[in-house]
Amino acid sequence: MEAIVQVKGLKKYYGKGEALVKALDGVDLEIERGKFTAIVGTSGSGKSTLLHMLGGLDVPTEGSIRIGEQELTDLNSEQATIFRRKQIGFIFQNYNLIPVLNVWENIVFPITLDGQKPDRKFIMEILRFLGLDDKSDRLPNNLSGGQQQRVAIARALASKPSLILADEPTGNLDSRTSDDVVGLLKVTGKQFHQTIVMITHNPEIAASADRVIRIEDGRIV
Repeated sequence: MEAIVQVKGLKKYYGKGEALVKALDGVDLEIERGKFTAIVGTSGSGKSTLLHMLGGLDVPTEGSIRIGEQELTDLNSEQATIFRRKQIGFIFQNYNLIPVLNVWENIVFPITLDGQKPDRKFIMEILRFLGLDDKSDRLPNNLSGGQQQRVAIARALASKPSLILADEPTGNLDSRTSDDVVGLLKVTGKQFHQTIVMITHNPEIAASADRVIRIEDGRIV
């Protein structure tokens, strides 16, 4: 299988001397295209730092990160922003929806930022798939937590990115809704040919992934 993510010798250090923190301390990693990968580890282990590096949200101290054919460390901040919007979908624990925009507007917002035209038919398919097709004109505060997280998933899928990065996407949800959201992520990944990398504290959720990567003290164990 082809690797969509290739990480070599990745380091992220903060501070100096006795205050030096090695958030990532020499990570080598490959993630296969189309797979659902869970990253687990204790709080402060480096898993969020790793996810932010994969998404080009942070710059490494040392090492290389290749997403598809693109070496992220070769990009300046503006190029990285454009690459992210086109190639990477983010799903965050706190949804990050814009309260004054309705469901449809939230989903297409990142696409229109790029001056692109949303694929209406494709987005309607996603909405139907996620059970949101009758909610497109609602504001986020009129939705349940589970529904808001589905909107965040739809937004991540809408630009047809090759890679979805999910940071504790079930952290604010009850166990039943968590199972639903993870189930949907797995199915949407297969349906829309996405590679999903998800951080989770939940061992049951991790167990449902195709592969589990454990990180401790900034290193893969």
